[in-house]
Amino acid sequence: MNGPGILDRSAIASRIPHAGAMCLLDRMLCVDPTQIVCAAGSHRSPSNPLRAAGRLSSVHAVEYAAQAMALHRSFADDAAASAPRGMLTSVRDVVCHVDRLDDIDADLTIAATRIAGDGVTVLYRFTVSANERELVSGRASAVLDVAAANPSGKNRAPGAEAAQR
Repeated sequence: MNGPGILDRSAIASRIPHAGAMCLLDRMLCVDPTQIVCAAGSHRSPSNPLRAAGRLSSVHAVEYAAQAMALHRSFADDAAASAPRGMLTSVRDVVCHVDRLDDIDADLTIAATRIAGDGVTVLYRFTVSANERELVSGRASAVLDVAAANPSGKNRAPGAEAAQR
């Protein structure tokens, strides 16, 4: 893999539609046209916005993967500011090898590989691991431009706007 080199959290936040504590990724380690690898320690934070009752379920690894996908897309578009807003549309074949993420001591490694896509949708395979131990894996698809896919904005689910952030 090659690419622009390591990005820190502030550079990542400037390229994805997640702000503040909801930007879960700490570093982008590498990127190329088909894959990206990121790292995060936010799963250990008591203020992680995805925690419920003080715990962070392993299913939230999907959000880490979705943010890596969004970051990867920002490089494909070659201009984060002009990238239209996308939306996660489906997750499949998700396998959780652990119940929780908050009790994982090591940083998470999030790897996402683009396996299909066109100008409208994209499909990635992802793994979230720690110390080379796979914690969660699966596939996720996204619509690349929500406004183009639904120009009228009708038939949107309640809370859909917040879910895109």
